[in-house]
Amino acid sequence: MELPVSVQQALGETAAGVSLRDASTASRKELLRMALLTDEQGNLQVICRKDDLIDLEQLNKQLGRDFRLMKRREQVRVRERTGLKALPALPSLTGWPTLVDKRVDELSAVALELGEQNLAMVMPAEDFQALTANADRCSLAVALESISVNYDDHDKDRDQFHSAIKKFTGLRIKQRLVDTLELPPLPETAQRIIHLRVNPNAVMGDLVDIVESDPSLAAQVVSWASSSFYAAAGQVKSVHDAVSRVLGFDLVMNLAMGLSLGRALKQPQDHPEGYVDYWQQAIWQAQSAGILASMMPRGERPVFGLAYLGGLLHNFGLLVLAQVFPPHFKLVCRSLEVNADIDSSVTEHYLLGITREQIAAQLMENWGMPDEVTLAIRYQKNPSYEGHHSVYARLLWLGRQLLTARGVALGAGGDVSQSVYDELGLNREQVEEQFDELVNNKDSVMAMAGMMSQ
Repeated sequence: MELPVSVQQALGETAAGVSLRDASTASRKELLRMALLTDEQGNLQVICRKDDLIDLEQLNKQLGRDFRLMKRREQVRVRERTGLKALPALPSLTGWPTLVDKRVDELSAVALELGEQNLAMVMPAEDFQALTANADRCSLAVALESISVNYDDHDKDRDQFHSAIKKFTGLRIKQRLVDTLELPPLPETAQRIIHLRVNPNAVMGDLVDIVESDPSLAAQVVSWASSSFYAAAGQVKSVHDAVSRVLGFDLVMNLAMGLSLGRALKQPQDHPEGYVDYWQQAIWQAQSAGILASMMPRGERPVFGLAYLGGLLHNFGLLVLAQVFPPHFKLVCRSLEVNADIDSSVTEHYLLGITREQIAAQLMENWGMPDEVTLAIRYQKNPSYEGHHSVYARLLWLGRQLLTARGVALGAGGDVSQSVYDELGLNREQVEEQFDELVNNKDSVMAMAGMMSQ
């Protein structure tokens, strides 16, 4: 394959020393990425190793600027001007001021992803240094191996939480935190549902009474049952009808729980551009967890309702972050945008010393939520977790990978080995087909998420 004309022009005489290879075979340590930043004063492009985390906060402090990732529509225009699907790390493609991370100059060779047919250009480091001779050098990124995220030890979470609080207190954050996180108590509806869950004599009428006592919740349950996603025969006229004929006792109980908790905290005004919003993420993950749980062998299958509730609340920590650490939530959002291929847990641990999963799990534990849900939320980013109720966490992890692979913007994704399916007793081809169908039904999922946010 010939290099695109714009790339040939950007390479100039160094084009002769470039070799093309499949991007998947290029050394991860040699791969570079270029992020397009902007603020009111102008544009900037920064280049670093692909797997390094760009420290946007420190970069802005060094430069005295307020850069953030360029809006997606503006990036599309830049790519259209160059005729490329993705911009390789070649500064002359735009001609903007450029910063190169110092670690890049320590490499013996570099690989620049083209985005065309999944190819990468590999060249000697000397050639790349010549191409970026006019760029400034500085330390703008952090190696991921230097960021140690606690994925495994639940007992350390409280210590890390208090450590993070002390760190922020030192930074004069106004909001004072205590063990209860100074968050609202568990909503009354959720409290009543938890009591109902552990009552062996509970009947459908008990649940209907709880839901009907909250007019807004009742309206949402009826709207949910009436949605095209469930294609109920005839009109759904009441909560009783929704429970008995369409959704079922277990689903309504967990749906009501997720709704009441989601409404306990305010939806953040800010959010990372390029990600789907809170309730869309909740519905995607709830549906995917439910599908996966239903497809597992009958004797090994987890409780559907708890898997569904884990998915519905999987991102609850985002709401907690926004309320508990408001001065730093904006930093998290901007960093997630500029480090889209790095998992949010890494970014949050670097910036805050704790992750949304740790915070949410601690709160769920304080509230007395089922262990299955608490541990699913806590370990959803760790596919190798083998502790109590690990199947719930693994379903959330697998669902996330399957959705991101199909273009649902939930954050960084990754490859799934056959062993994950084997351990869960799942048929890979059948799962892939079900998820293709789920994503093809995107409009219904969006409609359901819209009902949740009303």
